[in-house]
Amino acid sequence: MYDVKFGLDTFGDVTADTHGVPLPYPEVLRNVVEQGVLSDRVGVDAFSVGEHHRPDFAISAPDIVLAALAARTERITLGTAVTVLSSDDPVRVYERFATLDALSHGRAELTLGRGSFTESFPLFGFDLADYEVLFEEKLEIFAALRSEQHVHWEGSTRAPLDAEIYPKTERGTLDAWIGVGGSPESVVRAARHRFPLMLAIIGGAPDRFAPYVDLYHRALDQLHPEQPRLPVGVHSPGFVWDDDAQARELLFPHFKANRDRIGRERGWPPSSIAELHEEADHGALFVGSPDSVAEKIAATVRTLGLSRFDLKYSNGPMPHEQLMHCIELYGTEVIPRVRRLLD
Repeated sequence: MYDVKFGLDTFGDVTADTHGVPLPYPEVLRNVVEQGVLSDRVGVDAFSVGEHHRPDFAISAPDIVLAALAARTERITLGTAVTVLSSDDPVRVYERFATLDALSHGRAELTLGRGSFTESFPLFGFDLADYEVLFEEKLEIFAALRSEQHVHWEGSTRAPLDAEIYPKTERGTLDAWIGVGGSPESVVRAARHRFPLMLAIIGGAPDRFAPYVDLYHRALDQLHPEQPRLPVGVHSPGFVWDDDAQARELLFPHFKANRDRIGRERGWPPSSIAELHEEADHGALFVGSPDSVAEKIAATVRTLGLSRFDLKYSNGPMPHEQLMHCIELYGTEVIPRVRRLLD
């Protein structure tokens, strides 16, 4: 019997209308809130929004979007995917999300990461040469703040900290994960600071991440032998529609637009329908009918021993109406099927 929570993630991709015309940023943001409200209504456990500072994504202030959702939802956990801690201030991050936690009656969480997109570093005056030390030191501060006691800290990336942070949360801490894309050092770092591990599996077969899960558990056992194990989650892209063929057909142009845009920046070759089929059949893309997606999620949960699975349902300029139908199918059909398969 697996005790698994199921989430949905979005970066607030700038979507298009049914004629292919990009929507203005304010409308995209309002639509993300509607997607979160629907997620709450159809039984999804968690809704998380990513942070970016570039023209193809609308969400640069996740806590504001989540605060809007806190006022319109009742039970769903509200989180980030991810908060780029390296280019933020950990004290302000803790204050903002402790505030969100209060407004949502204890439903706030974060996933902290270094960020695979780096536009926030020059934007906020940070040197990419300090990529590693910025994250390490700011994570140390955030880890200390979780006690919600007086914190003494000194390092090289900011002035010494000698303070107590407000507001306090009702449960005495904030829930937070570490997002990892496949670096063993990042896995061990998460274990050292005792954060749950969220694996971003965006390409290749999910089972290739099994050694990272094993490394995480071994590191926890060695570093914190008297403490219980912590959860492991997965974040992967996908799309749910009524049948397999139509799901792939609808997804492909938006999948290609997204991959090719990022690929031009990173030196990747253009995407193809063959790549989509390969990722859907054997890789990290969870696309298809509710039955197909549920079977693949259940297999991934079993293989990696997961406590959480988050589907990144936003896919480039895919229209809001299609995303809403995907959310409805995920909540009402996929999640119940996965739970039955795991019983």
